[in-house]
Amino acid sequence: MRILVATDAWRPQVNGVVRSLESLAEAAVPLGATLDFLTPQDFCCVPMPTYREISLALASPRAVRRRLAAGYDHIHIATEGPIGLATRAVCLRDERVFTTSFHTRFPEYIHARTGLPVDWSYAALRRFHNAGAGVMVATPSLARELDTRGFRRLLRWSRGVDHDVFTPAAKVPVDFPRPIFLYAGRVAVEKNIEAFLALDLPGTKLVAGDGPARAALQARFPQARFLGFKTPAELAGLYAASDVFVFPSRTDTFGVVLIEALACGLPVAAFPVMGPLDVIGSSGAGVLSEDLRAAALMALDMPRAAARAHALTFTWENCARQFLDNIAYARGAASLGGVGVAALRESGEKRQAVDKGQAVQP
Repeated sequence: MRILVATDAWRPQVNGVVRSLESLAEAAVPLGATLDFLTPQDFCCVPMPTYREISLALASPRAVRRRLAAGYDHIHIATEGPIGLATRAVCLRDERVFTTSFHTRFPEYIHARTGLPVDWSYAALRRFHNAGAGVMVATPSLARELDTRGFRRLLRWSRGVDHDVFTPAAKVPVDFPRPIFLYAGRVAVEKNIEAFLALDLPGTKLVAGDGPARAALQARFPQARFLGFKTPAELAGLYAASDVFVFPSRTDTFGVVLIEALACGLPVAAFPVMGPLDVIGSSGAGVLSEDLRAAALMALDMPRAAARAHALTFTWENCARQFLDNIAYARGAASLGGVGVAALRESGEKRQAVDKGQAVQP
């Protein structure tokens, strides 16, 4: 099966969406599927002045249609940017079945930067995604939230982690006073990193990653160590060498860094919100609390073996199987249409386990 994935998020960006798509493509091959990508590298781009690693692709429906002429069995739209919009327009005009995925809570991100009401942004996203045959979401809590906002044909699609790269054996010497509290990810306002850096904690706070908020945060919190961009192998070494992974975000839909940290045996401290609630839950691999300081200190006593064991339940093979199952399910539903979609959804819920891509009740 040949699948074209249209995505505005791609290298040189380094984020959970890009890493997930690359890992998905690799894991899909043994399952009989080949994923090709339609990315900003296929178009002329305009750089974003605020985000040096991000550029807007000058995508046009005509250019997208030329790419689709190569022949694909299915189209999946991963992002809602110019490439996603152009691909959606072509699929609708040519009556091609397509699926989408909801990776990022852009309404909350936009609100954090501009104050724009989230309902306005969600209205636009709802129109974008509901035109497809299915919307893939990473967690049950995200599915429930989107369902209340009018999103339809929601399908579960979890994430995985490379247990060979992210392992306790990756531990490297780290010459900082202990305990070491680590944040890793994009350094941007929507990640709420300030909530971590402002905590009164013993030892050392480390920040691995880069982004537009780094300079301001580094100036405001000089006691923290900002390490900049790290490769996956370097990041694994930091995870394995640290004592607690602190995840202050309140807007992430999943948080791939959570399972990367867990895979290295690093317990997690986070707020009890979407993402951590779904990934950590009651697993014993971390502590969730509105008092992030208390959570971080309590996580020091969490068994590292429990963190690793929980991470082993997340694999890229399962992620790829869910993705392909969702495509088959969505295409079958689309072929029935109307009432048939609801009937297929109901039968699918009865036959599919939670982690097999089931649709969400409307």
